[in-house]
Amino acid sequence: MLAPDDNFHIFDTTLRDGAQREGINLTVADKMTIARHLDEFGVGFIEGGWPGANPRDTEFFERARAEIDFRHAQLVAFGATRKAGVRAADDAQVKALVDSGAPVVTIVAKSHDRHVELALRTSLEENLEMVRDTVAYLREQGRRVFVDCEHFFDGYLANAGYAKQVVRAAHEAGADVVVLCDTNGGMLPAQIQAVVRTVLADTGARLGIHAQDDTGCAVANTLAAVDAGASHVQCTANGYGERVGNANLFPVTAALQLKYGKQVLPEGALEEMTRISHAIAEVVNLVPSTHQPYVGTSAFAHKAGLHASAIKVDPDLYQHIQPELVGNTMRMLVSDMAGRASVELKGKELGYDLEGDRELVGRIVERVKEQELKGFTYEAADASFELLLRDEVHGRVRRFFRLESWRTIVEQRPDGDQANEATVKLWAKGERIVATGEGNGPVNALDRALRSGLERLHPELARLSLVDYKVRILEGGHGTDSTTRVLVSMSDGGAEWSTVGVADNIISASWQALDDAYTYGLLRAGVEPHE
Repeated sequence: MLAPDDNFHIFDTTLRDGAQREGINLTVADKMTIARHLDEFGVGFIEGGWPGANPRDTEFFERARAEIDFRHAQLVAFGATRKAGVRAADDAQVKALVDSGAPVVTIVAKSHDRHVELALRTSLEENLEMVRDTVAYLREQGRRVFVDCEHFFDGYLANAGYAKQVVRAAHEAGADVVVLCDTNGGMLPAQIQAVVRTVLADTGARLGIHAQDDTGCAVANTLAAVDAGASHVQCTANGYGERVGNANLFPVTAALQLKYGKQVLPEGALEEMTRISHAIAEVVNLVPSTHQPYVGTSAFAHKAGLHASAIKVDPDLYQHIQPELVGNTMRMLVSDMAGRASVELKGKELGYDLEGDRELVGRIVERVKEQELKGFTYEAADASFELLLRDEVHGRVRRFFRLESWRTIVEQRPDGDQANEATVKLWAKGERIVATGEGNGPVNALDRALRSGLERLHPELARLSLVDYKVRILEGGHGTDSTTRVLVSMSDGGAEWSTVGVADNIISASWQALDDAYTYGLLRAGVEPHE
């Protein structure tokens, strides 16, 4: 009889399989940080890597044992069955699994007959003995053993009898779970479900699923396997993995807990999902996917006016769950598709009650549509929209400084070096300010000139930093004469905001975006406008 907390396994392999994604290169410190995040999330098992295969994974297991006090997860070492013709007790890489100190070991075994004969270059019977011997030896060493049947589904299609023999060999030797791996990621949900159901009935083994995402079905395939009786799912954070990735840990766990009603995480852990997803993305140095289910910033973002009208009545009409259940929030996007309800809801989100003033809401809607016709985009620039809204609410433009003029100079020198200089002339607090700045480009020089001119009057600007800068050439009649849109992201160390500028040249558009960005930053700092 399985213990209550062992009825269903959430098994994470971000540190091994996820780390095989192109562009990810984890240090030991990175792996330690991610392991702590995963344990905090409440997964049952964290596969840390292949000890003995490389110094980094060996060091990780040594440090993880000594430095991480796992509250929810058990650490898992990954390896392979013993080599052909060698006893498991004498196999160096099997010994490294034991020496890792991990309480759980996953061993990968060949379950496709052609792979056995062509890759391992051994007989089908010897492969079965390799599975039996390795599992039995690791059990004798006090380890819990999971067996990953590599290329299982392709092997099943080629030779179902032999694929099931591998499952039986692992199960009868003492493996707690036999994991069916869609290693090539080519299967579809109906196929997965049919195979898992048949193998479960024919072998009696406890089955798990490991799905790659090459058909875009890894999450669906994982859930299909659960429907068929699998009680162990292997996933990676944010779906990281080789080629196009693995089954994504976050939509799988959210679906199991919210849709299937399985308590697969500790109480309260699901509400931390969005934060942990983004934190892991930061560690691997990849921008979080804005459109990722459940945890993406666009997962509960609404743009169309029709949706907004319905959401104003009942948010559940256009949301499959409450965003707070997974630590996310609903967002209203304001664009040329916006209606009154969109603007009212966005105003409420920003702290303005606009519901009783139809004339004001109408003005804001029309102004947004006029601006977006020129190329502005407010769904990606909340700060610029808030400034627009504030101007309409107060009936006038309220700013901290007024521009007299700006000028940039780019000098290309004979030696190949380039000099960039900007001069701004401003009025602030009744003073006329002339300031210059140099930078590694004309926009950077303009930014430095603006900052140097205002920091004496507004020292709060010292805390602001430019974190992102995007340029897009909008449709136009001629290439270099086209309209330019600039999006700027700025941070004060506690929050980040985006602003937009549109003009017929990149410097003018950049100035508009910088003007809004600094204005919004001063408003966030609690400074009152004076111009």
